[in-house]
Amino acid sequence: MAQPVIAITGPEKGAFGPRFLVALAVRLYGGRPLQLRPSHNPEDYAFDGVVVTGGHDIDPVLYAAKPEVEPKYDSARDKLEMAVIDLALTRKLPMLGICRGAQLMNVYRGGTLYQELLKQREKTSHRWTILPLKTLCIHPNTWLAEFMGRQTARINSLHNQAINKTGAGFQVSGTDLDGIVQAIEDPDYGFLIGVQWHPEFLLLIRRQRQLFKALIQACKPS
Repeated sequence: MAQPVIAITGPEKGAFGPRFLVALAVRLYGGRPLQLRPSHNPEDYAFDGVVVTGGHDIDPVLYAAKPEVEPKYDSARDKLEMAVIDLALTRKLPMLGICRGAQLMNVYRGGTLYQELLKQREKTSHRWTILPLKTLCIHPNTWLAEFMGRQTARINSLHNQAINKTGAGFQVSGTDLDGIVQAIEDPDYGFLIGVQWHPEFLLLIRRQRQLFKALIQACKPS
């Protein structure tokens, strides 16, 4: 069987940045990573699945909102990844969104974001950490519950924005102790999941690797 090709978008931050780690996870389960950059036209490439990774905040103009925080946007990435998401959904390809990727998938379908989370937190810390120090509450009868295999899990936190209103077709499948959305999925799509945390930094934990394994298994190599 041919290796499924997984398109990966995201910032290039050093030898062991998120893109490298996502590519490592893809290879681990038999996929072949394809790195897409803003200079690329995604229609020029053949791929069987998509991972949209983390990075800068999403420009609020994409969900018809005014900026509420100091801008840290990347318009070139917004343009590329909206095109990749559009192409993937048109072709019904499996797709995993990580942090910013989950947020952008949600925005693409008409959802909105909290631009600043500090006011939303009472029980959870606003500290950024790649360590699994936050509690994920997994909603029952969801794909996430099937992949993760538990009612709770430990996750990391590297975000200052999060999903507010869910986009069309998405349901919330995981939250933290403050009820902030940590995972969304479309139960009618096939494999369309967004997670707010960074599983690529937690590859030593089997349950975190399951997300990448499930993505690869959902692909039909072209």
